[in-house]
Amino acid sequence: MEDNNRNLILAMVLSMLVVLVWFTFFAPEPPPAPEPEAVTQTQPGAPAAVSGTTQAPAGAAPVATGPQDPSASAARVNIQSDSLSGSISLAGGRVDDLLLTKYRETLEANSPYVRLLTPTDSNFVETTETGSSVAPGGALETVVSKPYYAVYGWSPAAGTDPAAVPNASTVWQLETGEMLTPSTPVTLRWDNGQGQIFRRTFAMDDKYLFTVTQSVENTAGTPFAAAPYGIIARHGQPDTQNYFVLHEGAVAMTDGELFESKYKNLTKLDPVEREGRAEVVDVAENGWIGFTDKYWMTTLAPKPGQPFTAVAKYTDGADIYQTETRFPVVTVAPGASASSESYLFAGAKEWETIRGYEESPGIQRFVDSIDWGWFYFLTKPIFRVLHWLNAMIGNMGWSIIALTFILKAIVFPLARKSYVSMARMRELQPEMEAIKERTGEDRQKYQQEVMALYKREKVNPAAGCLPILIQIPIFFSLYKVIFVTLELRQAPWLGWIRDLSAPDPSSILNLFGLLPWDVPARDSMLGILSLSLMAIILGISMWMQQKLNPAPTDPAQKMIFAWMPWIFMFMLGGFASGLVLYWITNNVITIGQQYAIMSMHGHPPNLFGNIRDSVRVRKSK
Repeated sequence: MEDNNRNLILAMVLSMLVVLVWFTFFAPEPPPAPEPEAVTQTQPGAPAAVSGTTQAPAGAAPVATGPQDPSASAARVNIQSDSLSGSISLAGGRVDDLLLTKYRETLEANSPYVRLLTPTDSNFVETTETGSSVAPGGALETVVSKPYYAVYGWSPAAGTDPAAVPNASTVWQLETGEMLTPSTPVTLRWDNGQGQIFRRTFAMDDKYLFTVTQSVENTAGTPFAAAPYGIIARHGQPDTQNYFVLHEGAVAMTDGELFESKYKNLTKLDPVEREGRAEVVDVAENGWIGFTDKYWMTTLAPKPGQPFTAVAKYTDGADIYQTETRFPVVTVAPGASASSESYLFAGAKEWETIRGYEESPGIQRFVDSIDWGWFYFLTKPIFRVLHWLNAMIGNMGWSIIALTFILKAIVFPLARKSYVSMARMRELQPEMEAIKERTGEDRQKYQQEVMALYKREKVNPAAGCLPILIQIPIFFSLYKVIFVTLELRQAPWLGWIRDLSAPDPSSILNLFGLLPWDVPARDSMLGILSLSLMAIILGISMWMQQKLNPAPTDPAQKMIFAWMPWIFMFMLGGFASGLVLYWITNNVITIGQQYAIMSMHGHPPNLFGNIRDSVRVRKSK
């Protein structure tokens, strides 16, 4: 049994290593100290001053500079669908006010909708309504949102007057349509007074995809040349979760190559002439580029087959992050017109929705905008199965339990081999004891004879570690699925578990809600003592799994065994409750599998006997 215990200890240590690696590399960085901001009270949703622009060279998009923009008084065109609500500013014709009406900031029923895009004013302020989750107790509270928007325009080609093209400050006129809805597109118009009339048409579906068509009509007597572009800009670094395991920042697909850069890495890009710090990639046929948050994303996507230049950049002086799509120069003959059509995704990273956009209109590998991680070859199929189970069952918690059964069934052949090996080693126990008596204190000779016995009887003492080795990538993959996919956000299970992507909110310090007082925050000094009910069940299930085997005789091994389940209980208690649910289910299934398989081979684990023995040992002490 010494080898059995050694294997089990190794398996437990490997599990501990998983947790330690997570805490070392994946735990969030401490948030930077907030910089003081001057906050000016405005009405909710009202636009404020918009940054002006300077004209960039041909083929390049403009760079924001200072507050010299007329948008404070510019009219707006409302946006309304089942998924979105907001407006387009006629100043620049930019999409800069967007709420995701299917998602709220918190679980409270009157919590504000998630805001995705914000007008170009560094001090845009919203006032939460009385009784909202942001302003508990009915108090009004102001929320500062950093500017985040999409804007389109034309860059002048060589020989074209820069004043002849519209830019981010141009005030457009509404030509057709009154409100942008899935059934009613709108068209903006701008006449430069030099013989060219520019139009910008916005259409949208019932989810999160806008179709943006830019056109120019040349009524002058000479050719006109300019290059269309699209920009997504973020003023200042947004609030991020700062997890190593999570990508937040610029994301792009350029002819099949995935590009990711966190915000802090954009500030470290090498300077490019007339660009600032930038990464510039020429795309031959297919691609997209934008900014991704944990659950939300804003992305520019040219039509498939359209060559363009993808740019990710950071402007030091203005503290603005930009992603851009720049198209080739278009020369329009007198009396002719030209147009450029592209897509703007602005919404939630719903797997089914963005997978649909891969199929139509054909945005290449758009589903890779979800951060699948290093084990993407496991994460993607695990999520697809979980998504399918949730569609069948209708509850993500029960779907995680069902997924655990499926994963355990897949690795069952290895588990069976492990448990059969453990049963065979029990059969060899008398011979191992005889070898021990025969070799005495000669440890080398003992090991040689034992290994010869294993070889002769075809027993692999390391087989007990195989299931846990398989569990490590599965654990990380499932953690990734639960942590980054939107489908787990605010997904309830039962009772008090209302968000499987968050830790179990119950606490032993108030008897799981029976006592009328609050518990310490999890990040406080006493927070580690605030054990949740699921964490306690996890510790008990690990302890029972451990008791399937007798306690080792070695004092050091015995101490490790005694403390391991309870250490895990404290360390894993702060994990997402969906992941803890998976681990509990996995432990329960493992106990059942090991008991059944070893019983079939004539060596049933003495579970209750081992528990009694451990209690007797403590009492004798």
